[in-house]
Amino acid sequence: MRQICIIEHLEPKIGRWVLIEYAHISKIVEKNNLWFTNIKHRSKKLERLGKCFSQSVRDMNLKKACILDPEAKQLLTPSEAKSFNYFIFGGILGDYPPKKRTKKELTQFIKGKARNIGKKQMSTDNAIYTVKQIASGKQFKSLKFKYNISLKMNKYLTLELPYLYNLIKGKPLISNELITFLKRKKGL
Repeated sequence: MRQICIIEHLEPKIGRWVLIEYAHISKIVEKNNLWFTNIKHRSKKLERLGKCFSQSVRDMNLKKACILDPEAKQLLTPSEAKSFNYFIFGGILGDYPPKKRTKKELTQFIKGKARNIGKKQMSTDNAIYTVKQIASGKQFKSLKFKYNISLKMNKYLTLELPYLYNLIKGKPLISNELITFLKRKKGL
Protein backbone atom coordinates (compact mmCIF):
# COMPACT_ATOMS: atom_id res chain seq x y z
CA MET A 1 0.00 0.00 0.00
CA ARG A 2 1.31 3.44 -0.95
CA GLN A 3 1.50 5.90 1.92
CA ILE A 4 1.61 9.63 1.33
CA CYS A 5 3.48 12.06 3.57
CA ILE A 6 1.76 15.44 3.63
CA ILE A 7 3.45 18.59 4.81
CA GLU A 8 1.00 21.35 5.68
CA HIS A 9 3.15 24.40 5.03
CA LEU A 10 2.60 26.74 7.98
CA GLU A 11 5.43 29.22 7.58
CA PRO A 12 4.69 32.67 6.09
CA LYS A 13 7.03 32.00 3.16
CA ILE A 14 9.15 29.26 1.63
CA GLY A 15 12.56 30.38 2.81
CA ARG A 16 15.90 28.76 1.98
CA TRP A 17 16.02 26.70 5.21
CA VAL A 18 12.50 25.34 4.58
CA LEU A 19 13.30 24.54 0.96
CA ILE A 20 16.48 22.66 1.96
CA GLU A 21 14.54 20.61 4.50
CA TYR A 22 11.73 19.88 2.03
CA ALA A 23 14.30 18.74 -0.57
CA HIS A 24 15.81 16.39 2.03
CA ILE A 25 12.34 14.99 2.77
CA SER A 26 11.74 14.40 -0.95
CA LYS A 27 14.89 12.26 -1.03
CA ILE A 28 13.77 10.34 2.08
CA VAL A 29 10.27 9.40 0.84
CA GLU A 30 10.56 10.05 -2.94
CA LYS A 31 8.68 12.73 -4.86
CA ASN A 32 5.62 10.63 -5.72
CA ASN A 33 4.96 9.98 -1.99
CA LEU A 34 5.14 13.63 -0.90
CA TRP A 35 2.44 16.30 -0.92
CA PHE A 36 2.74 19.93 0.09
CA THR A 37 -0.51 21.60 1.14
CA ASN A 38 -1.42 25.19 1.99
CA ILE A 39 0.92 26.50 -0.73
CA LYS A 40 -0.52 29.95 -1.48
CA HIS A 41 1.68 30.80 -4.47
CA ARG A 42 2.83 28.44 -7.19
CA SER A 43 6.38 27.23 -6.55
CA LYS A 44 8.26 25.44 -9.31
CA LYS A 45 10.95 24.57 -6.76
CA LEU A 46 8.39 22.72 -4.61
CA GLU A 47 6.73 21.11 -7.63
CA ARG A 48 10.07 19.41 -8.39
CA LEU A 49 10.02 17.89 -4.87
CA GLY A 50 6.42 16.66 -4.60
CA LYS A 51 2.79 17.37 -5.47
CA CYS A 52 1.58 20.85 -4.46
CA PHE A 53 -1.90 21.94 -3.36
CA SER A 54 -3.09 25.46 -2.60
CA GLN A 55 -5.76 24.15 -0.26
CA SER A 56 -5.09 23.21 3.34
CA VAL A 57 -5.08 19.60 4.40
CA ARG A 58 -7.76 20.75 6.85
CA ASP A 59 -10.16 20.96 3.87
CA MET A 60 -9.23 17.69 2.13
CA ASN A 61 -11.34 15.20 4.14
CA LEU A 62 -8.74 12.43 3.79
CA LYS A 63 -9.61 8.89 4.83
CA LYS A 64 -7.20 6.85 6.98
CA ALA A 65 -5.11 9.88 7.93
CA CYS A 66 -2.73 10.24 10.86
CA ILE A 67 -1.56 13.62 12.13
CA LEU A 68 1.85 13.55 13.80
CA ASP A 69 1.79 15.79 16.86
CA PRO A 70 4.20 15.69 19.82
CA GLU A 71 1.23 16.58 22.04
CA ALA A 72 -0.80 13.52 20.97
CA LYS A 73 -1.37 11.03 23.77
CA GLN A 74 -0.56 7.82 21.87
CA LEU A 75 2.71 6.70 20.30
CA LEU A 76 2.55 5.55 16.67
CA THR A 77 3.11 1.78 16.42
CA PRO A 78 4.17 -0.28 13.38
CA SER A 79 0.91 -2.24 13.24
CA GLU A 80 -1.19 0.91 13.37
CA ALA A 81 1.07 2.79 10.92
CA LYS A 82 0.34 0.20 8.26
CA SER A 83 -3.37 1.07 8.42
CA PHE A 84 -2.88 4.72 7.41
CA ASN A 85 -2.87 6.06 3.86
CA TYR A 86 -1.70 9.55 4.85
CA PHE A 87 0.72 10.92 7.42
CA ILE A 88 0.29 14.63 8.05
CA PHE A 89 3.12 16.81 9.35
CA GLY A 90 3.20 20.50 10.19
CA GLY A 91 5.70 22.30 7.98
CA ILE A 92 6.95 24.47 10.81
CA LEU A 93 10.43 25.72 11.55
CA GLY A 94 10.81 24.74 15.18
CA ASP A 95 10.74 27.18 18.03
CA TYR A 96 12.61 26.60 21.23
CA PRO A 97 10.92 26.11 23.52
CA PRO A 98 8.18 24.58 21.34
CA LYS A 99 4.98 26.61 20.94
CA LYS A 100 2.79 23.55 20.23
CA ARG A 101 1.79 24.97 16.84
CA THR A 102 0.89 21.58 15.31
CA LYS A 103 -1.81 21.08 17.93
CA LYS A 104 -3.08 24.66 17.58
CA GLU A 105 -3.01 24.88 13.78
CA LEU A 106 -3.71 21.31 12.62
CA THR A 107 -4.61 18.56 15.08
CA GLN A 108 -7.82 20.08 16.35
CA PHE A 109 -9.13 20.60 12.80
CA ILE A 110 -8.31 17.31 11.07
CA LYS A 111 -10.44 14.20 11.08
CA GLY A 112 -8.16 11.28 11.73
CA LYS A 113 -6.00 9.98 14.50
CA ALA A 114 -3.30 12.01 16.19
CA ARG A 115 -0.17 10.13 17.20
CA ASN A 116 3.22 11.11 18.51
CA ILE A 117 6.70 9.84 17.73
CA GLY A 118 8.07 10.73 21.11
CA LYS A 119 7.59 13.93 23.04
CA LYS A 120 10.75 15.74 21.91
CA GLN A 121 10.59 18.12 18.99
CA MET A 122 12.15 16.93 15.70
CA SER A 123 12.87 18.68 12.45
CA THR A 124 10.26 17.76 9.82
CA ASP A 125 12.74 15.62 7.86
CA ASN A 126 13.60 13.65 11.01
CA ALA A 127 9.92 13.23 11.90
CA ILE A 128 9.18 11.88 8.42
CA TYR A 129 12.20 9.57 8.52
CA THR A 130 11.02 8.26 11.92
CA VAL A 131 7.49 7.58 10.64
CA LYS A 132 8.91 5.84 7.58
CA GLN A 133 10.93 3.55 9.87
CA ILE A 134 7.89 2.82 12.06
CA ALA A 135 5.69 2.15 9.00
CA SER A 136 8.33 -0.32 7.78
CA GLY A 137 7.92 -2.30 11.02
CA LYS A 138 10.41 -0.82 13.49
CA GLN A 139 9.35 0.06 17.02
CA PHE A 140 10.03 3.64 18.09
CA LYS A 141 12.05 2.43 21.09
CA SER A 142 14.38 0.47 18.77
CA LEU A 143 15.38 3.61 16.84
CA LYS A 144 18.53 5.47 17.83
CA PHE A 145 18.45 9.22 18.44
CA LYS A 146 20.61 12.09 19.60
CA TYR A 147 19.09 15.10 21.27
CA ASN A 148 20.65 18.52 20.82
CA ILE A 149 23.41 18.50 18.24
CA SER A 150 26.20 21.07 18.00
CA LEU A 151 27.52 22.38 14.70
CA LYS A 152 30.93 24.05 14.69
CA MET A 153 30.43 27.22 12.66
CA ASN A 154 33.95 28.58 12.93
CA LYS A 155 36.78 28.44 15.44
CA TYR A 156 34.82 30.63 17.89
CA LEU A 157 31.17 29.79 17.33
CA THR A 158 29.11 26.62 17.80
CA LEU A 159 25.42 26.45 16.89
CA GLU A 160 23.19 24.31 19.12
CA LEU A 161 20.18 22.68 17.47
CA PRO A 162 17.88 21.64 20.36
CA TYR A 163 15.95 18.94 18.52
CA LEU A 164 15.85 15.15 18.35
CA TYR A 165 17.81 13.64 15.45
CA ASN A 166 17.84 10.09 14.13
CA LEU A 167 21.25 8.45 14.29
CA ILE A 168 22.24 6.63 11.13
CA LYS A 169 25.52 4.73 11.44
CA GLY A 170 26.24 6.88 14.49
CA LYS A 171 25.69 10.23 12.73
CA PRO A 172 22.71 12.59 13.14
CA LEU A 173 20.32 12.78 10.18
CA ILE A 174 20.80 16.33 8.93
CA SER A 175 21.18 17.53 5.36
CA ASN A 176 24.74 18.48 4.39
CA GLU A 177 23.16 21.29 2.37
CA LEU A 178 21.54 22.63 5.57
CA ILE A 179 24.86 22.54 7.43
CA THR A 180 26.50 24.49 4.59
CA PHE A 181 23.60 26.99 4.56
CA LEU A 182 23.84 27.54 8.32
CA LYS A 183 27.59 28.09 8.14
CA ARG A 184 27.16 30.70 5.38
CA LYS A 185 24.15 32.40 6.91
CA LYS A 186 24.78 36.03 7.77
CA GLY A 187 24.93 36.76 11.47
CA LEU A 188 26.59 33.47 12.45
